[in-house]
Amino acid sequence: MKKLFSILLCMLLMLSMTAPAWAVNQSRTVIGADLNPAQVEAVYTNFGLRRGEVIELTMTNAEERRYLEGFVDSSVIGTRSISCVYVELLPEGSGMSVTTSNITWCTGDMYISALATAGITDARILVSAPFAVSGTAALSGVYKAYEDMTGSKLDDMAKLVSTQELTVTGDLAQQIGSMDSTSIVGELKLMLNETKNMSDEEIRGIITDIAGRYNVRLTDTQVNQLISLCRSLEGLNPDQLKQRVEEVQGTLQKVAEAKTKIVDFAQQVKGFIESVSDFIDKISEFIAKFQTKPESIPA
Repeated sequence: MKKLFSILLCMLLMLSMTAPAWAVNQSRTVIGADLNPAQVEAVYTNFGLRRGEVIELTMTNAEERRYLEGFVDSSVIGTRSISCVYVELLPEGSGMSVTTSNITWCTGDMYISALATAGITDARILVSAPFAVSGTAALSGVYKAYEDMTGSKLDDMAKLVSTQELTVTGDLAQQIGSMDSTSIVGELKLMLNETKNMSDEEIRGIITDIAGRYNVRLTDTQVNQLISLCRSLEGLNPDQLKQRVEEVQGTLQKVAEAKTKIVDFAQQVKGFIESVSDFIDKISEFIAKFQTKPESIPA
């Protein structure tokens, strides 16, 4: 019995030692190299973490440019690395969640769709900055965290196309909204086996039809951006990409439903406030009538 107890005790000690290590190895923060200590602390506060709890990596502007140049205007990339990410790998089949703070141009659904193109589908990701930034550089931080945790390199072409997708989707989102732009790109990704054998004009027709289903009218420039993205996506394995797109579709649907509920709630609140305001105005008018002094009657 003593021997058995000793073995069990050793096993428990080993588990207690390895569990924290496993947890640490499944998460990383990637911090912009140009942040000062106070800004770094602000980012960790947004993450809900204390510095030192998670392995920290650094992202430089040069590393960001390696993926962004050619897809994003240089003025948008800037000369400093500001965007930061927290990445936690989840078991296969868990899905993706992306939360942003101080990110003005990229939304969670756009990140989820683009990361699926790069090969990442099961993770919890927080994107943050100490002040408002576009967030386009955050993808490179996620790549770096993922490769450091897994010890395996993501396909370089997939990373480049993922960045292109994010920028194209972001441009479209400025005009038609992030969910519609993400949905249109998602449908095109599912059709690669067909579109790769089509001419540009045939793809143009497909894009117009898809946009029509979302009651969206695209400009020639926007359509050309999507055709260029389709041609880039053709360099990836269409079956693998289709599988990853399908894996995140459920998550994107939940994001869309959540946004719809928020919009509906906001409209209800607005309607309630307007009705209360009208009620107060009517009461004010009623009181004003009684406060008005009657005109004097001549003797």
